[in-house]
Amino acid sequence: MADLHHPEIHSRHGGRVLVFDSATHVQSWVAAQSAPVAGDVVVAASYAGVLCARMIMSAKPQAAIGLDCAIGKDGAGIAGLWFYEALGIPGAAVDTQTAEMGNGLDMWNNGVISRVNDCAQKLGLEPGMTTQEAVDALLTGSRRPAQFDSARRRVIHTAVTGRAIVCTDSIAFALPEDRERNVLCTAGHTGRSVVDYFRQFRPWGFICSDGGIGKNDSGISALGDVDADGIAGASVSALTARMGDGQSTYFDGVISACNRTAAAKGVKVGQTAREAALLMLD
Repeated sequence: MADLHHPEIHSRHGGRVLVFDSATHVQSWVAAQSAPVAGDVVVAASYAGVLCARMIMSAKPQAAIGLDCAIGKDGAGIAGLWFYEALGIPGAAVDTQTAEMGNGLDMWNNGVISRVNDCAQKLGLEPGMTTQEAVDALLTGSRRPAQFDSARRRVIHTAVTGRAIVCTDSIAFALPEDRERNVLCTAGHTGRSVVDYFRQFRPWGFICSDGGIGKNDSGISALGDVDADGIAGASVSALTARMGDGQSTYFDGVISACNRTAAAKGVKVGQTAREAALLMLD
């Protein structure tokens, strides 16, 4: 009978991949080895949470891939990705609709990546890759971008006027070329500490997160502050888009608040950020 705690081992492009059914099997397997284990890619069909990351770290991996388990409450299904990131280790999670929980072989053969951490993104990993494509990218660096943009700036749409909708993760990453020209979809809160950025960069419009709105509506207070400057601004609900991810603001966000300047352009609560950004642009 096969030892279910023993990984399936693949040699891939000069590196070794350990495929486990469970993160709980990693520690016992490592303890049973006659020589130290380190530098492998670990693929485990457990949730990519912090507890599982601690277990997988017993193998001292160069990278790790788990399951997203539908992300879950408080993002617990993928919280281990940032545990790995703090240690400088690329991490990714597979969509649990594409691979069976507790079945490492199915995850290896059929898994599709849904989330990656910053370290993995620097190596060219991205959602939509298969597990094996992601492993190849990790081991070979073949998809590593020539230059990694830590601001993750992305031009979504350019109008005939030359104005554009641009995603970036923080208003602090705005560029001089955005002044009086671009609608910025960013992912910090819309509180008073960002007012100086808006006034310095003067985007044509902006959409940020409401940060959960918070005490005394502090998460959206900047909207009113920049109304006097004639800058159209809106916030998306932090329950609809990931803070720190400007592309999520644009693609996932739903407007929870806007200022009068934005409202005059047709922006209103309940719209998608995509609708609101186009209205601001025009």
